[in-house]
Amino acid sequence: MNKFLLASLLSLACASSFAQVTVSDAWVRATVPQQKATGAFMQLNSAKGTRLVDAQSPLARAEIHEMAVQDHVMRMRQISSLDLPAGQNVMLKPGGYHIMFFDLKQPVKEGDVIPLTLTFEDKDKKRETLELQVPARALNTAHKH
Repeated sequence: MNKFLLASLLSLACASSFAQVTVSDAWVRATVPQQKATGAFMQLNSAKGTRLVDAQSPLARAEIHEMAVQDHVMRMRQISSLDLPAGQNVMLKPGGYHIMFFDLKQPVKEGDVIPLTLTFEDKDKKRETLELQVPARALNTAHKH
């Protein structure tokens, strides 16, 4: 079985639902030697309004980030949470919202499976976590829906 097919199957396998949040098409961008950061991307959908408030991985320090144009310059910044409106798809994708991994403990190769824990908080401040196993895709692999 080729690596791309295996990664695709793992991506489908990590389509998970926990409480009211569904995660689909999750992937981590593979790295090149000496690279110390990368990103994770996915689609989130919540049956009830909630917020993504934390991301953690044994691979690296993880943060919720957004890329946005400010003063005609594309800038990336950490955000404290990401709203997930009820019933709406929220895309974490290159050039937009994403999970950023910093200070990687090892390179990420195509086909690797990266543990990722997402924490969600509802309007009542109740928190729940979702454990994912996210496949790595090659740098030149286009994001597929």
